Amino acid sequence: MAPRKQQEIFDATLWMVAEKGYDGLTVEGVAERSGVNKTTIYRWWPSKAALLGAALVESDVLAFEPPDTGSFRSDLVALVEQVERLLTEPPGSDIAVAALAAAVRHPELDARRFFADRFARERVVFERAVRRGELSGSADPLLIMDLLAGAVWMRTVLRGMPLPDGFAKKAVSALLDTF
Repeated sequence: MAPRKQQEIFDATLWMVAEKGYDGLTVEGVAERSGVNKTTIYRWWPSKAALLGAALVESDVLAFEPPDTGSFRSDLVALVEQVERLLTEPPGSDIAVAALAAAVRHPELDARRFFADRFARERVVFERAVRRGELSGSADPLLIMDLLAGAVWMRTVLRGMPLPDGFAKKAVSALLDTF
């Protein structure tokens, strides 16, 4: 059972990271912002790294549901568009970029859980495509998602460039049409 104000705690955590970075994240600040006693937070999450890790996966702010458009290609486009929104549209972009960038500098902040949870949800798209005969069972779904999501990360976060209209469709076509 989770604390009664779990979403408020997660929201406060993510907003604090977006505003102050991981170094500025404190359990005391989260407690104050969420209206919860800090001992309650420590009872559930022993460190700020554990708290942020849980917030990345369980917060409504970064919620994610896999698309089901009826075709593998369209589902992939929709997945890439979701990554685009995550990295370019506030408030999610402020939170995701700050929190996941912090994970690179702070190994105690295990971002693998965020990516594993997200991929577990994305995998459904690939399973449906195999069942429909649109994708070989030997395809590597993780490689495909890494290539597509990586293109968005590279363009938006690392290069700081805007995505052109239709980027998701072009990225999916560039990948699928080369096989």
